[in-house]
Amino acid sequence: MLIDRAVIRVVAGAGGSGASSFARFKYKPKGGPDGGDGGHGGSVYVKADPNLATLLDYRYRNLWQAERGEHGKGKTQTGASASDVHLPVPPGTVVRDAITGELIGEVLQPEDTLRVARGGRGGRGNARFATATHQAPREWEPGEPGEDRQIELVLKLIADVGLVGEPNAGKSTLLSVISAARPKTADYPFTTLEPNLGVVALSNHRTFVVADIPGIIEGAHHGKGLGFRFLQHVERTRVLAFLIPLDQEDPQAAYDRLREEVRQYSEELTHKTHVVVLTKLDLWKPGESVPQPTTEGAAGVLAISSATGQGVENLKNHLWQLVQQAKTSESPETGGQWQDEDVLR
Repeated sequence: MLIDRAVIRVVAGAGGSGASSFARFKYKPKGGPDGGDGGHGGSVYVKADPNLATLLDYRYRNLWQAERGEHGKGKTQTGASASDVHLPVPPGTVVRDAITGELIGEVLQPEDTLRVARGGRGGRGNARFATATHQAPREWEPGEPGEDRQIELVLKLIADVGLVGEPNAGKSTLLSVISAARPKTADYPFTTLEPNLGVVALSNHRTFVVADIPGIIEGAHHGKGLGFRFLQHVERTRVLAFLIPLDQEDPQAAYDRLREEVRQYSEELTHKTHVVVLTKLDLWKPGESVPQPTTEGAAGVLAISSATGQGVENLKNHLWQLVQQAKTSESPETGGQWQDEDVLR
């Protein structure tokens, strides 16, 4: 079961309080102030773990709390700082403030770490307040409270190619043919209820990742069908493949509907490289010309049959070339990584 969204509460630890103490040793009954500082509270971090593929752990536990720092002690002993808490999430997870919607950051690569709640600073002990004119201070500081906030975790799958199409367009069947993935396939709409990933292998050790998302119908931006819930998983893809079945009454209208629904979700998605794939070629009458829909800006129109394998190898190589071109055009400086002082590598 793919859990791609969760809201949790993260509470960082408070800092320990400083101590108010005076040295009392044998033969030194009136020693100076020796109160130590409090330890720092633990912070809460989100960390990308390549072994995870879902946010299931955060569906059933919604409170994650770090320990507080220990209080300072006499003899200028500083309290122990608390350990940080790391929350493992799949790479590609976006973190937002659940109340304001503000983007906190995202973790894309394995081991990327993002601080989501800062631990409190330890308070100063009275030894810190001693001066030449104030030699017996009794002042001390309490530790600062840690951050307490609600955050929303949103998983956006990282894939090279995203398969977009209406229900029964043949997306899952194509994924099962070009990769080792085995998504559920059937002859009724909305067979796919959650996204599936597959790795496509070509000759010379070439590979790329394909994401199959549930079907999109007209009015999805109004919440019809499964709505836009899963389109988030193609936001990170480099290439979009629009699948149009040849048993569709009007392939041109089907293509236009998909493009419009994607545009309603995100204008940025419409600028991604895309290719049109005419599926179910085995159902087309032999000898008749295959319809060629008008596809403004498309990087090719290919006809395939997942059932017979016709045109599949050509499609795989074409997608590989488009993925490589997209990688070349990407900026090498940031690689899409959210730049923030709380992101550690």
